[in-house]
Amino acid sequence: MYAIVEIAGQQFKVSKDLKVYVHRLANEEGTTVSFDKVYLLDDNGVITIGAPAIEGASVEAKVLQHLKGDKVIIFKKKRRKGYKKRNGHRQYLTQIVIEGITASGANKAAPKKEAAPKKAAVEASTEEAPAAKVKKAPKAKKEDTKE
Repeated sequence: MYAIVEIAGQQFKVSKDLKVYVHRLANEEGTTVSFDKVYLLDDNGVITIGAPAIEGASVEAKVLQHLKGDKVIIFKKKRRKGYKKRNGHRQYLTQIVIEGITASGANKAAPKKEAAPKKAAVEASTEEAPAAKVKKAPKAKKEDTKE
């Protein structure tokens, strides 16, 4: 079972016992967090899609730790102008572990219907085609001017 859920403004594909790094959350370490913006649920092949979110579905997670990501160096340069600028950035992150996905109140998507055989579709289209088809006048042929 997996779900696509929005956490801190980003969408993640999560499943049970998965560790995820997300943008910094305001919750304390060790607390449980619930995310209600579940956009898709897959329960052993039965897919439920929300419009935009699935009502009653939620993802439970536990905050493991707050940390900072790797440093990203930003270097700007304009050649032959003597302009160089170096800057760095470290993103504040939160590591969470997904404890469970609840799908209470979720409406299941209807199973897919098998497509009709192609022969039946072709026969159906040929029956309607003569009534809707308009014949065009044949184009006049140009006579040869070379002799």
